[in-house]
Amino acid sequence: MSSKAKVRKEGFLIVLSAPSGCGKTTVVDRLLKRHSDWQRSVSVTTRKPRAGEKDGEDYIFVSPAGLETMKANGELLESARVFDHEYGTPKKPVLEAIAKGKCVILAIDVQGAQCIRKGLDKRLVASIFILPPSVKVLRERLENRNTETPAQIDKRIEAAQEEIKAASLYEFTVLNQNIEQTVQDVEDRVRQFEDKRGK
Repeated sequence: MSSKAKVRKEGFLIVLSAPSGCGKTTVVDRLLKRHSDWQRSVSVTTRKPRAGEKDGEDYIFVSPAGLETMKANGELLESARVFDHEYGTPKKPVLEAIAKGKCVILAIDVQGAQCIRKGLDKRLVASIFILPPSVKVLRERLENRNTETPAQIDKRIEAAQEEIKAASLYEFTVLNQNIEQTVQDVEDRVRQFEDKRGK
């Protein structure tokens, strides 16, 4: 897929989901470097920033009260509670980018993805689920990340097994065994989606 910007009358949203530790953030970063007409949707969250994360770039960090206000004002496309924290997708920047013909990519959990698929026209949403090679490999990745306790990792593995069951609800699935191949596979699925839209 060419990295040159495409001219579209109407853009769309790529909803990318994967179990925690499956590499979706890395995939998104690689895709954005390769495509100048793609843009990241920055989620809001009530959790604290991890080392190296920047407010407004990786996430928009807000208080629980702040996120509740956004929900009450209808400012979010979706919101969900994940691992003891609230997350949400700001509506305005996504819809504005789509209207300008941009391809917006959003890394999101299964709950949020279901809300978005229900709330937006299916022609505007390409849903892709990234699968780990195995649960064992996923656990090793989480342990090597050194950001969670063993108990938290157990909780994430348990959640991952449930999330993997939801993969069939997505339009496309991609197996992440090699990051470069995974990026190419996601590009291929997006191309298939665009071809189906007739763009």
